[in-house]
Amino acid sequence: MADMRLPFDTQDTSDTVAERAAGVLGPESDLFEDLDAAGFGEALRLALRANLTHPAAALSASVQLAADLTRIPIVSAARWVGREVEPPVALDPKDRRFADPAWTANPLYYAARLTYAAASRFARDVVGSAQLEPDVARKAAMATDLLIDAAAPTNLLPLNPAALKRAFDTGGASLVKGARNFVDDLVNNGGRPRQVDASGFEVGGNLAVTPAKVVYRNELMELLQYEPQTEQVHAVPVLCSPPWINKYYIMDLAPGRSFIEWAVRQGRTVFAISYLNPSKEMAGTTMDDYLVHGPRTALDVITDITGAETVDIVGLCLGGALTAITAAYLTQAGDDRVGAVTLINTMLDYAEPGALGTFTDTRTVERLERKMAKEGTLAGASMAGTFDVLRANDLIFNYVVSNWLMGQDPPAFDILAWNADSTRMPAAMHAFYLRNFYIDNKLAAGTLEIGGATIDLSAIKVPVYVVSAINDHIVPWESAYRSVGLVSGPTRFVLGNGGHIAGIVSPPGPKAWHMVVAGSGEGDGAVGPATAKAWREVAERRSGSWWEDWTSWSQAHAGPKRKPPRTGSAEYPVLGDGPGRYVHS
Repeated sequence: MADMRLPFDTQDTSDTVAERAAGVLGPESDLFEDLDAAGFGEALRLALRANLTHPAAALSASVQLAADLTRIPIVSAARWVGREVEPPVALDPKDRRFADPAWTANPLYYAARLTYAAASRFARDVVGSAQLEPDVARKAAMATDLLIDAAAPTNLLPLNPAALKRAFDTGGASLVKGARNFVDDLVNNGGRPRQVDASGFEVGGNLAVTPAKVVYRNELMELLQYEPQTEQVHAVPVLCSPPWINKYYIMDLAPGRSFIEWAVRQGRTVFAISYLNPSKEMAGTTMDDYLVHGPRTALDVITDITGAETVDIVGLCLGGALTAITAAYLTQAGDDRVGAVTLINTMLDYAEPGALGTFTDTRTVERLERKMAKEGTLAGASMAGTFDVLRANDLIFNYVVSNWLMGQDPPAFDILAWNADSTRMPAAMHAFYLRNFYIDNKLAAGTLEIGGATIDLSAIKVPVYVVSAINDHIVPWESAYRSVGLVSGPTRFVLGNGGHIAGIVSPPGPKAWHMVVAGSGEGDGAVGPATAKAWREVAERRSGSWWEDWTSWSQAHAGPKRKPPRTGSAEYPVLGDGPGRYVHS
């Protein structure tokens, strides 16, 4: 899920990189216009300069490339006459871009594929051999991969056999449709190929439709109370704490695909925060404001409405980090209203943030701070482009081929529709977040100051359920696992299938699975293995969704059954129907 604003605006970077990519990209290349805000262009320049200073490795790579290019016609001709000759460079049989049989059977396309593979190896060898600082080397490598992806022959109509076949089969209609898609994206989508057909989705229509009422509203958030769907409910209510980098309803996506709906049907009284999409007038909004006017205020409202002494909190990504901060903050203040805590795809220790670390160095953050100081917020489109770049083949060039070359419509998919419903980030809060979490890692170090207190995560002694997704490229599961060593209560770590977003939307089904260490998080004992690697060696894989495992775990801490509480109260009356106003901001 696009749950972390990265420090560059990929919506802008364009023409320069497009030219370098030999015109392959076209106007969608504006995705890359501001990559230099993250130092990508500078990193490439430094890599090339280093190779000029110490040219031995580059010369060796050039000799290898020349040898490869010399052998490619021979290998391709041999295949044409039915002989198999070992290619000069290995081809990935799992690369879906080259799935069409022509890339193997047709000698011309086979030669083009081998040439692309050889040139890709050459580029990676040259850049990878440069003697650079680790941060610069990572950026140079990522920029190189991006340019390589852009230069793939599959992105060009004459070199894409599948697109040519479709053009022939449709009598050219696919080309006309692709041209229309191209122009529409150029005019209405910033030159990006659309990832989703969102026309069939409506928030409050077929998204975010679990019945609820708005029972509280302040300048930062609305609080939704979901209507009960069982005759009795557990005494302890649940608060869902989403990230404010995205709309809350990823937790209430659609019927049958909603974690909130699932929790309600398991006999839980569920509340959820829906944050206002900040405008430039909210530039000074801080993380302190989100803590005080978000979950802490929500706890006041929930305990008044339900009469409960404790409230379980389920936090997602950055909302999970705020959940942990809230639990520690209140506990340190002598407030014991936080019950069991669930952290979904959440990072508390930022020492190894994965791919995002490439974009959160000091220099890049300083550039972003200057940008946000002028605009007041970080635009939602910036984040969307950033995550596209992290997985360019899947999230950019896949749609270049399908939408523009093949003339196909983008899919109608609820997760992508939600992802396109982006939000902004207040400048003050986001700058604080990047510096204190990513750069200085103060939360894990126990030196983070919020709300007038220094946050000590070890103060959390309540049961904690940590769930991560095995293919999460935003919060690597190994980094999420570090959370279990930061808290003091019994902790259960679960690894599920899917990625950062799909790992959340994980209803029970035949393809769902999760891994867990039997008995972890039960009783008063802490989690056993000290490292993620050690945990995986002893964890067992089980069929079924982590939703089901979470239900069993959470119900053990949810108190006895009783009649459902009222909706709203005298002090906090119902203000309207869910999903409320703020979700449309």
